[in-house]
Amino acid sequence: MSDPREGLRVTHRRYVPYAHAHYAGHLVDGAYSLGLFGDVATEVCIRTDGDEGLFASYSDVQFRAPVRAGDVLEVTAVVTRVGRRSRTLELEARVVCRGRPDKGESAAEVLDEPIVAVTATGTVVVPDPAR
Repeated sequence: MSDPREGLRVTHRRYVPYAHAHYAGHLVDGAYSLGLFGDVATEVCIRTDGDEGLFASYSDVQFRAPVRAGDVLEVTAVVTRVGRRSRTLELEARVVCRGRPDKGESAAEVLDEPIVAVTATGTVVVPDPAR
């Protein structure tokens, strides 16, 4: 029998400030997206277990497209497995808006098709319910 928490989806959106640009071309380092995965995973744990939980591991992290300062990222976590203390999450960061400095200092656009920038599988742990 499947757990009713399986399939829970939590989504956050975040503007990527220019202060986070780390490389040429206003590129942002991969750790930025992993930090956002941690934020969305925390909300998952609060919703499923009433606790912030802890991130235990990432697997199969894929950096598929660049994240740049001026982007708006949509970060989603979906619960795919519920164990006694662990939850497995499928994570995805998509660029939904992109800065367009070529058109002006503050120009930006909503993308017709979001760009999948980062995907991963993550495992979070929560306190033992028997405690």
